[in-house]
Amino acid sequence: MDLTRQPPRRPSNAIVGGIAGLARMIDKARGHNEETIGEFRYGEGSGLDVEVLEFINMSADDFAAAVAALDDAALGELALKNANKSQDEIDAFNTEHLERTPQDELHEKLLVERIAKYAPGRTDITTVFASIELDDWGAFRDLDLTAAPPRSPWLRSVFGLVGAARMADKARALSCGQLGAYRYGDDSSQDAAILEFIGVDQEAFREAAYNNLNDDELTEWVAARCQKSPGEKSVFNAARCNVGRDGAMAERLAERRAEVAPERGDIQTFFDLQDLDDQLSFGITDLRRCPPRSAYDDSVGGLACLARMIDKFRAMACNCLGPYWCGEDSGFDRGVLEFLGLTPDEFAAGIEGKDDSAVVEWLGARLSGKSAEDTAAFNERMVNFGPGNEQQWDFLREVVAKLDPSRTDIETFTALTVLDDTVYFARLKAGV
Repeated sequence: MDLTRQPPRRPSNAIVGGIAGLARMIDKARGHNEETIGEFRYGEGSGLDVEVLEFINMSADDFAAAVAALDDAALGELALKNANKSQDEIDAFNTEHLERTPQDELHEKLLVERIAKYAPGRTDITTVFASIELDDWGAFRDLDLTAAPPRSPWLRSVFGLVGAARMADKARALSCGQLGAYRYGDDSSQDAAILEFIGVDQEAFREAAYNNLNDDELTEWVAARCQKSPGEKSVFNAARCNVGRDGAMAERLAERRAEVAPERGDIQTFFDLQDLDDQLSFGITDLRRCPPRSAYDDSVGGLACLARMIDKFRAMACNCLGPYWCGEDSGFDRGVLEFLGLTPDEFAAGIEGKDDSAVVEWLGARLSGKSAEDTAAFNERMVNFGPGNEQQWDFLREVVAKLDPSRTDIETFTALTVLDDTVYFARLKAGV
């Protein structure tokens, strides 16, 4: 869960295991595991987490490991089993936290400051939980779609429907007057189809999206009003994902593609076009929507892996790195940087605002000064970079087995990146 884009669930939310604070801690553990926790604190850094962990008799490390392997339902069962508490004890724990008021000067000051900033005049916000929830809402409520695009239409994080998270972003942007060039609700055929499917009008959804900034909590709101079965959702998603593949919509897609990127014949659906248009419109590289160029690609300066590294650094600069590793965290990037004699910071600063040709010009003698033999040897080493010991072979085989067990031909980490890119985004689009 990316807690740089949305807050964790409310501390008062007891949907998991019936324990207040548990759902919130799950979200933070997911952010912790994925290194997308943002400004939030998990485990010992959070007073509430410490109390919840003590109540369920688990350590922060053990809980984070469980979160990596289990869904909410299974985590709720695990927490209740480990806690071994009666319902009366759970009720007492919840009541204590739901009713707790600030106990020290710092928390009293925070409450006053938050009310003054986000809810002036409100006198009903008196508890610690209400203070936290107000702060979460205030920090994430304003979404500016004149500065960055809404999320990919392929995401299904709201009610399991494609396009719903994107529609929520547009609803929030409309609420704060920052919709920009986007269309919301009945003005968008995509949004209109979703609203009709869930049986909610555009104003009700706009208000719900603005008040429920966490995708899971917005999902709870929708689920309380729409009882569509998993099968009905699957049929709806399949239809929406394929808009643009045939009929009149295929003609319309061809027209729009010619306007946006006539050279991109691989764009076959409106969802793909939206992802591309979002990136082109804001001049960003978003690796949450598409993979970086292949490690085999030597189109930039004749150097393998350089184009891929450029894509990752561009994505990192706009907080769109997604599941990728960049710079010192990537073995491929370390190899390229060492060959060029640059640090990650130097490379990041050097490519800022430059297209590929300008990057090659900036690199200058760092590229052109290399002999053809040195460059060829480097490329050979990078494209054949593979396991050097049995432990690394075990790692490679384990990852390949999880991605595609039939691919017994994968023997290098370079080939693994291609498979990983392909499978990751295929799964994203398929919702699995």
